[in-house]
Amino acid sequence: MRLEGKVALISGGARGMGAAEARLFAQEGAKVVIGDVREDEGRQVEAQINEAGGEALFLKLDVTSEADWESVVASTVSRFGKLDVLVNNAGIGGGGRLEHTALEDWDRMMDINAKGVFLGTKTAIPAMREAGGGSIVNISSIWGMVGAEMSSPMYQASKGAVRLLTKTTALQHADDGIRCNSVHPGPIATPLTEASRNDPERNRVMLERTPMGRYAEPIEVAYGVLYLASDEASYVTGSELAIDGGWTAQ
Repeated sequence: MRLEGKVALISGGARGMGAAEARLFAQEGAKVVIGDVREDEGRQVEAQINEAGGEALFLKLDVTSEADWESVVASTVSRFGKLDVLVNNAGIGGGGRLEHTALEDWDRMMDINAKGVFLGTKTAIPAMREAGGGSIVNISSIWGMVGAEMSSPMYQASKGAVRLLTKTTALQHADDGIRCNSVHPGPIATPLTEASRNDPERNRVMLERTPMGRYAEPIEVAYGVLYLASDEASYVTGSELAIDGGWTAQ
């Protein structure tokens, strides 16, 4: 198994891509900690993994809270003895043109999507250093790589921040044996894209602009995250993995 003996913490692991990552990691031998503010859904994923023979623990995690991150990382190490993998998966979406973007909406987006990744990374590094190294995988977006008139400026700014924070983390902690990479999903069939998929015009545009002509399933992203989390990617750090049906190749 590709993650046997490893301990992984996944933020936003209660649904969507995070839940797919948690299930796949457990199947591949990892002990998985699911961090999320959605307690009911998070405990359901925890139960599914444990009932399938894996080992999972749900912990409530507000990614904008440094105290929450410190508590969750400490609990992870206390329960499983170490921390090898962090997936900064939690995030929110939102739309609107720049001139119509409210300051409070901008701040909330940056708090969750960018500050949340910063706090998770900052808190995990000492535990990973103690474990002899590790892998941090940050979930960005195609909108963190390219601009788009149809996207939200606050969402794009938050995901661009994740992209460059990833590179700086990789450079500053290579000597610690800590790798850090970003994943850039395109259109994925998750709760985050539900409104877009249910809007006929927006859905048509998304499908027409995606060379493969469809939304991906969360598991298709999870396999890319699995690779970066595993020792198979031992020489990969500071990189960007686009899982986008060809969107950014245009």
